[in-house]
Amino acid sequence: MYINIEKVLPVNTYRDYYVNFLDSPIKGSAQKKGITRRTLPKINEMLEWGVVKAGDTIVAKGREDEGKLLPNGNVEVNGEEVSMQKWLKELFGWSSIQTYVFAVHKETGKSLSQIREEYMEKEQEEG
Repeated sequence: MYINIEKVLPVNTYRDYYVNFLDSPIKGSAQKKGITRRTLPKINEMLEWGVVKAGDTIVAKGREDEGKLLPNGNVEVNGEEVSMQKWLKELFGWSSIQTYVFAVHKETGKSLSQIREEYMEKEQEEG
């Protein structure tokens, strides 16, 4: 039996969904940095750091839909203020979503997850 995977799961790049089962779980980035997903800084901290700013445009990954980042971490979409998570869940039609993976900073082209990770790595090296 043959299934055309792009019909089931249309992805921009397969790298986003690829999991290498041969990698040792001890080498995972979360363990090596001593950071777990539950303790990752949120959008408010990212605004404080200055890595993103109120007024920046946030684009939904792989889409043209965009919103304006507000000082409180929400986004303004079509004149309405909503949480980034709610906006992305409704946009993709999913019950849950990895907000920081699917929210892309338009100016840099990087996901909020990438921006956060780069900043944290830089701080760890300097600290």
